[in-house]
Amino acid sequence: MRRARLPLAGAVVLALAGGTAVAQTPDKAAPSWTQSWGAAMQRPIAGDEDSGQNWSTQGFSGQSLRQVVRLSSGGTRLRVRVSNLFGKSLLKVDGAAVGRSAGGAKVWPGTSVPLTFGGRTAPVVRPGAEALSDPVKLSTVPLEKLAITLRFTTPTGPATFHRVGGRASFLAQGDHVGDVGSDAYTKTTDSSYYLSGVDVSGGRSTGTVVAFGDSLIDGVGASGADSTLPALLAARLGGTVGVANTGIGGNRLRYDSACAGEKAPARFQRDVLDRPGVRSVILHLGANDIRETPGDPCLVPGGPSTAQQVIDAQRQLVKAAHAHGIKVVGTTILPMRGALFPVWSPTVEKTRIAINKWVRTSGTFDTVLDVDRVMADPAAPDRPRLAYVYEDGLHPNDTGYQAIVRALRLPR
Repeated sequence: MRRARLPLAGAVVLALAGGTAVAQTPDKAAPSWTQSWGAAMQRPIAGDEDSGQNWSTQGFSGQSLRQVVRLSSGGTRLRVRVSNLFGKSLLKVDGAAVGRSAGGAKVWPGTSVPLTFGGRTAPVVRPGAEALSDPVKLSTVPLEKLAITLRFTTPTGPATFHRVGGRASFLAQGDHVGDVGSDAYTKTTDSSYYLSGVDVSGGRSTGTVVAFGDSLIDGVGASGADSTLPALLAARLGGTVGVANTGIGGNRLRYDSACAGEKAPARFQRDVLDRPGVRSVILHLGANDIRETPGDPCLVPGGPSTAQQVIDAQRQLVKAAHAHGIKVVGTTILPMRGALFPVWSPTVEKTRIAINKWVRTSGTFDTVLDVDRVMADPAAPDRPRLAYVYEDGLHPNDTGYQAIVRALRLPR
């Protein structure tokens, strides 16, 4: 279950071995690759009662880390992306493998395949870089779960990660990369670490749609990772298009945040434009820019933005996407009155209405997903339907996310 009070919501790819950088083939030169799973990377930050514990600030040493991802599309080959985007020192991976998940930290016997990076089994990834594994021959199907295991012998230092995971990551002391059982994996958190994407080729996928934005994209309020908006969309598409979730709870258009990642324009190139095979992007942003922020350390610095400031920032994202031939789904901001933590005021509501009118009528977007009208209570449109809202009074619950996905139409 997600925690209740999280705020609403071209990189160069390098594999390094022995300190020598080896440039990978640019994704745009290999259109047969599409992203089947993805996550937005964040700076290390300690957990709290809302987001739960995580291991990002202490990092890893003498341990094996096993993480489970669910693919949105399948294929005959795959490759894994390992990010040291926010690391302060070289990231030494002393072993890595991918196999079919058998539930929890278990792997089906005989399915684990070692990962290499530029032919090396022990890549070293410099700060700010991402390592792309060599392609692995492994036949996969849509919605299949894979277990990816990384081993760290020397201390990693604070870890690049994604804060709201929705699916358990597992930790074992020592070298347990090859274990099929789960006995050694005695510790868990709901965050994910270092993994920024899994790409596939040789399947039915005709491209990738990236869901980009704040906690509505990230999935706060959903009962788990398979009930988020991107996950439900992937299930609806049935593997014909890959879906990557690069939402970050609390993300904003105009300001960075220790809790909520870099501001959206600063990460748009990395989290949308540089992902392989992207054909469209879903944007949900602005709620955290306009909301009231009394005493919320995750939304410092900055104060409430005007409607025009939010509109101008979104226009820049749309312009960048269109320049790369990527179509954009604009989304309205969901009803905010009734949240059980301070986000709403009459001024916020006036701003939200102005932004939503622009999203619906400006013609800026290739198509519009009207989250506001899906979620709104017909008797009180500034509040969400109780049937669709999570216990925090703001974010969609599983039923709400299902209703939103039913209303979504991707541009052709």
